[in-house]
Amino acid sequence: MQSPDTTTTSAGAVRGCPMHAAASDGVRPLYGTEAEAQPYALYEQLRAEHGEVAPVRLYGDVPAWLILGHRENLEVMRSKNFSSDSRNWHAIRNGTLAPDSPLRPITAWQPLVALTDGTEHARLREAVTEGLAGVNRHRLRRYITRYAVRLIEGFAGEGKADLVADFARKLPAFVVAHQLGIPESAALAVGAAVSDMISGGEAALAGNQLVVETVHDLVESRKLQPGDDLASRLLAHPQGLTDEEVRQHLRLVLVGALEPTANLIANTLRMVLTDSRFRGNLSGGQMTLPDALEQVLWDHPPLAVVPTRWATGDIEVGGTQIAAGDMVMLGLAAGNVDPVIRTDPDKPVHGNRSHLSFGAGAHECPGQDLGRAIAETGIDLLLERIPDVTLSIPDDQLQVVGTWMSRRLTGLPVEFRPRRQAAPRAAAPQGPRVPVQPEAAPVPAVQAPAQPRSWRFWRR
Repeated sequence: MQSPDTTTTSAGAVRGCPMHAAASDGVRPLYGTEAEAQPYALYEQLRAEHGEVAPVRLYGDVPAWLILGHRENLEVMRSKNFSSDSRNWHAIRNGTLAPDSPLRPITAWQPLVALTDGTEHARLREAVTEGLAGVNRHRLRRYITRYAVRLIEGFAGEGKADLVADFARKLPAFVVAHQLGIPESAALAVGAAVSDMISGGEAALAGNQLVVETVHDLVESRKLQPGDDLASRLLAHPQGLTDEEVRQHLRLVLVGALEPTANLIANTLRMVLTDSRFRGNLSGGQMTLPDALEQVLWDHPPLAVVPTRWATGDIEVGGTQIAAGDMVMLGLAAGNVDPVIRTDPDKPVHGNRSHLSFGAGAHECPGQDLGRAIAETGIDLLLERIPDVTLSIPDDQLQVVGTWMSRRLTGLPVEFRPRRQAAPRAAAPQGPRVPVQPEAAPVPAVQAPAQPRSWRFWRR
């Protein structure tokens, strides 16, 4: 099997459990250079050694379980024996998690739909799902088209571009910011801030601060002047969310939508340009763009690991005994390549949405349709307007960076025949703060390519 990435004892624990052995006893770390450079190799090693549930170590030698099997991941996602509330974690209850642990920003409990259970989760999820359902789909596609055209025109005349920096990261920033109610002039800065938050390092705190300030200003603005956006719908929802709950959920949507959608666009474009498994099928008209997106969600889930489940009681999963209070992490990437369900991993997966990329059960991602729409519409338009796009460096020179939770393609340099532009247009719109209007301005007309459309097979 070819790897999807071609580049390069604790308090409250079960006594005698191998999960809580010292590093010298063979429990593998899920972080570090080797683990983060070749995560799929690590998953297979863990699967061979432990089966579908493996003990691992996180930063600070914090013990956890990593779920590797597809069926076992679904079991944890759907079972009431596992909570998303980190206050069930014995490391929190007993105070053994270091105050400066890098796990705290990820696992610290907040009144968020992603970190609550039961009636409180139902109350918050109703507000979020109904707020997202208020998006007008026809109007959404007009906005996606408007921003995609603007970005493409920004580099079409150059004959070259970096489709990660110039397209994949910018398009979701513009569209998602608009749907939340964030001014267009602030969209790229907010998108960069979210990227910094997820990447970690020195820029993470500054990025988080910018996002917090942006959603604070947005909520105060929409309280005075509601609009047709998610912020206004959350504020007005019958479940009565507090201002702080609205702010926190807007921040959650930004983090949960921008990075995954950017990665989905980038990885789909990379597959189209480089993957020999698909180029023949694509040129023969046997695969649609939705098929290709689903294949990427199988092979490159936007989040590889979700570390937000804790056992509420002693339970057995995949033949492994897990104790109450143990941290149990969903291995989405590992589950997607489980040999039990992927007997032929090199065979394309057509029309199959049983991957784990959006989760399942009560905490299944409520915004997955928004991400799919941005990726599908944007990529379709890009390949229609620039049908001769090709990678300008060898595939093995593309670089992927990541952490134990996710991986990111750093660049996708391409070249093509320069296109004439009707008028110069900046790829990154600037200007004063722009209020959200209920109706979009007319969308620029899409001119037919000068040569035959070699990407016509993308059409449904």
